[in-house]
Amino acid sequence: MTTTQNGTAPAVLITGASSGIGAACARRLEQLGWRVFAGVHCKQDADTLQYQTSDRLTPLFLDVTDTESITVAVETIQSAVGEAGLAGLVNNAGIVVVGPLECLPASELQAQFAVNVFGLLAVTQAFLPLLRQGEGRIVNIGSLAGKLAFPFWGPYAASKFAVEALTDALRIELLPWQLKVTLVEPFVIATPLWKKIALRARENSTSEMQRLYGPLLTYVDDSMPSTGQSGLPADDVAKTVVHALSTKTPKTRYVVTKPSLSRQIRLLRLLPDRTRDRLLRQNLPRYP
Repeated sequence: MTTTQNGTAPAVLITGASSGIGAACARRLEQLGWRVFAGVHCKQDADTLQYQTSDRLTPLFLDVTDTESITVAVETIQSAVGEAGLAGLVNNAGIVVVGPLECLPASELQAQFAVNVFGLLAVTQAFLPLLRQGEGRIVNIGSLAGKLAFPFWGPYAASKFAVEALTDALRIELLPWQLKVTLVEPFVIATPLWKKIALRARENSTSEMQRLYGPLLTYVDDSMPSTGQSGLPADDVAKTVVHALSTKTPKTRYVVTKPSLSRQIRLLRLLPDRTRDRLLRQNLPRYP
């Protein structure tokens, strides 16, 4: 752990800390002595985090899509940290929308971007004054899906491509203040998110979607449990986030996944587009 200039414990805000990667980051940073402000959605999640940690962790009811919620969070943290400011912001809040683009309701794509892209930027804009004050850092949680879009995962991949772009631009724009911006790119992490993905996909399924893409929908739905179980622990991502916040010179990007998956993504990106398309199509069930 590092300390702020006045010798106090560094303070960090983590969005989307109710479960999974965000909760793992909150627990690990608190254990290391950081003062953690954990953005959650409900009292149960707040109670669970507080039970697992100490009074160094403060749950905040934070909805990254709600301006008033963000404003209240800024005021709360500003009052708590004073002149020390923020040492870190971890933009982790996110949802996953999957489905064939032909049948995707506009509202679902809007919801995907509202949280993963617009919410991330809104929180960053709101907390930059405190980050300047604390000579802090920003860690954005992206995904290797932000480098390669797979069929059915277009909405989510599009949002993570956007996070890549925002992170690259912010990193350069904030150089004059020496505010470091890092992108952490997990891929296939064992979190409760997989169950939520499957549930949301089922809820959005329509008769027309089933008619056109039925076998693909079934394939994706059936693969969710095994994919989630085969993923790395969320704490592996948390360790990387801690490193990005603590090391003297963090990398601009960190990939967190099994080496075999990372190699597969790199190889697929090197292939000509149509060759890659054929390979990916061969691994999917025939439809319609």
